[in-house]
Amino acid sequence: MSAGFQRARRPEQVEARRAAILAAARELLDRRPVADISLRELSCRVGLAKSNVLRYFDSREAIFLEVLDDVWTAWLDDLEKALDEPGPAEPGFAREERVAGTIARTLAERPLLCELVSSTAPVLERNITVDSARGFKRRAAANTERLGTLVHDRIPELPAEGARHFARGVLVLVSGSWPHANPTAAVAAAAAELGEPPGFAAGLGETLTNLLAGLVARGR
Repeated sequence: MSAGFQRARRPEQVEARRAAILAAARELLDRRPVADISLRELSCRVGLAKSNVLRYFDSREAIFLEVLDDVWTAWLDDLEKALDEPGPAEPGFAREERVAGTIARTLAERPLLCELVSSTAPVLERNITVDSARGFKRRAAANTERLGTLVHDRIPELPAEGARHFARGVLVLVSGSWPHANPTAAVAAAAAELGEPPGFAAGLGETLTNLLAGLVARGR
């Protein structure tokens, strides 16, 4: 046990200790990818032994899933402000392009969110308990539903199920495209020799526009 450690017993003490652990995780994530951060390093950052950190979270991965939930919710709050208010239909798929472009741009402005989303299935969901998985999946479902609702409100022609499909598609596309847009130095050098592909925001925006326009067209 680390020197001076006292177990938090009151609810406010537990929440304060959990908040300190999450803040330390955020600090480390500002420096390198989640896959490179160990529980030992995180414990040292917050000033606790590993066993003490695990009193508040059941694993390293569970900590970062809570960070993901926080930055995901913050993004949705900002996205709601960034999206235009609902308006009348426009020629072609101008609204779809604008909504998809706003989603892509605001995601590109949040590299931590993209990093954690792309690490969810291959890293963060690999070492958690059923209780942690259940809690995360419920929060993720609520966030995904909220994204679908934001899009549906602005494009009413999009069926509700289509909006849910689109919201799930956003996560899948970020999961796949973010790592490819941020390769190692060697891979980046090789890719440059073959011609640079579109940047993350531009490529994601184009793909999301096509997905959204297709779902709207199929729902008519």
